[in-house]
Amino acid sequence: MDPKWFDAPEGRIASDHLKNCDHLRDLFEGYALGVLDAEERTVIEAHLATGCADCAKSVGEARWLVSQLAYMAADSMPSEMLKGRLMRKIRAEARDPQSAGRFKTSVPFWMWAGVAALFLVTLYLGWDAHRLQEQIRAANDQTAAQIQERTKSEERLAATEAQLANARKENAILTDPASARITLAAQNFSGPQLEVYWHAQYGMVLTGQRVPVPPGNRVLQLWLIPKAPGGKPIPSLTLRPDADGKFVLLVSHPPEVAAGTKALAITEEPLGGSSQPTAAPRWVGRVG
Repeated sequence: MDPKWFDAPEGRIASDHLKNCDHLRDLFEGYALGVLDAEERTVIEAHLATGCADCAKSVGEARWLVSQLAYMAADSMPSEMLKGRLMRKIRAEARDPQSAGRFKTSVPFWMWAGVAALFLVTLYLGWDAHRLQEQIRAANDQTAAQIQERTKSEERLAATEAQLANARKENAILTDPASARITLAAQNFSGPQLEVYWHAQYGMVLTGQRVPVPPGNRVLQLWLIPKAPGGKPIPSLTLRPDADGKFVLLVSHPPEVAAGTKALAITEEPLGGSSQPTAAPRWVGRVG
């Protein structure tokens, strides 16, 4: 035999004691809750009767933990093993009325009160979290609506400012003596004359009254005819007169200067305009 077996009997006893204690530690919470069966409860009580200080301390800690369950819902939860034992115990008692009576007497009133308090706290926390989520959602919806309304207001303001800027520019072109006045005469039909005021800095304004409205989705398009030999017509903006045949067209940045332009022409084109004329001019006016 190994001589060490005789030399350290206290170590052997302590080791055996530690091993005997280890298999009981997982039962202390169930013991404190009163959900162990009679055999398990008897084993623990017999072991505690031997005066094991470590196990007595562990049982005391388990009892304290159980007593604090109602106040520790957010931070401390029973182990999965303990919850499984508790559910098995409840199902067993439900099938056996006599054992159910014993179970009821083994669970003290304060423990049921703690479980009830824990349940109420859980319900309240769930309700409060839902209420906060609804408030946050409502606040987000309100903020999004305000942002959308502010965006629309800014767009309306920008459009109004652009209209005012165009109106000021049109007025400057029409009233400035430096603007060149160009008359466009109707070609091959008895239509009204159109007038163009061309300012070297601000651009040109094309005006007309009692102008026939093009059929369907067709539009009128302005063209600049260059002086250079063989130069192709330069496309400009499109327009449609209103129901009374009136229109005012501002061309802020003409593609050509007046000095390089021989004439202005207007044709009838498909919606969106064309890169080159697709029909004969309906109005023509010489520049200079």
